[in-house]
Amino acid sequence: MTAVLLAVGSAALFGAMTVAVRLGLRGVVSTQGAVLATVLPALGVALVGAAVRHDVHGAWPFLLAGVLAPGLSQIFFTLGVREIGAARTSVAVGAAPLVAVAIALVFLHEPVRGPLLLGALAIVAGGILLAAERDRPGDLRARGLVLAGLAAVCFATRDNIVRALHGHAAPETAAAATLLAGTIVALLWTRRAPTRRELARLAPAGVLFGLSYLCLFEAYWRGRVTVVSPLVAMESLFGVALAYVLIRQTEGVGRRLALGALLVVAGGALIGAVR
Repeated sequence: MTAVLLAVGSAALFGAMTVAVRLGLRGVVSTQGAVLATVLPALGVALVGAAVRHDVHGAWPFLLAGVLAPGLSQIFFTLGVREIGAARTSVAVGAAPLVAVAIALVFLHEPVRGPLLLGALAIVAGGILLAAERDRPGDLRARGLVLAGLAAVCFATRDNIVRALHGHAAPETAAAATLLAGTIVALLWTRRAPTRRELARLAPAGVLFGLSYLCLFEAYWRGRVTVVSPLVAMESLFGVALAYVLIRQTEGVGRRLALGALLVVAGGALIGAVR
């Protein structure tokens, strides 16, 4: 039950973070500064958690994982939110289980099963609904979806690494290590310190991000992947629901987007149930 609550908590916090990034970007000109202003508070939250319980002996592989996510992933993710909004980015990133399965099938030679194919089809159908929307200019929609898709690839690869190495370090230390690497990547990309305005606007998103990471890693350490993965995929629903409640005037959340989110989450649940 603890792993279930942690996984759902991580999904809810990540969905809230997506909306918080969208709100924070309204008062920020530089996307580069916004990325760094998000990961720095997240790192602070993780370091507080690691101070309570830590084990640095097996932390170095998670530094490598952190280069992908939250390093590169947060760059793609923030750019995607700026392009297509919080709700659509949440749905697109929800395709990460499909990417994770593709990696497992190609590189780990896992067997192809019926539920995997059904889950993949559901995610693809949700992506088609998202791509077929007509309420935004086509060039912005395509570019934003590609950016969100790249973030999903980074998330999926990171998850495979975390699942393989979850027994080698304390979850708080692992989360802090990945966020430390992500902060370094953001610094290299930004090449400057965030401004006070950027920190003020994006700090709430960063705190939510850090708490989501701690819950995510705790869930993977305490529960089976088949339980945690489909629950974490619920972040798409949380992101769409919160966007509808808080910023629906600018997000344009309609039936097609909601159905796409449901299909993506259902597909992720099917994939997680048989992995």
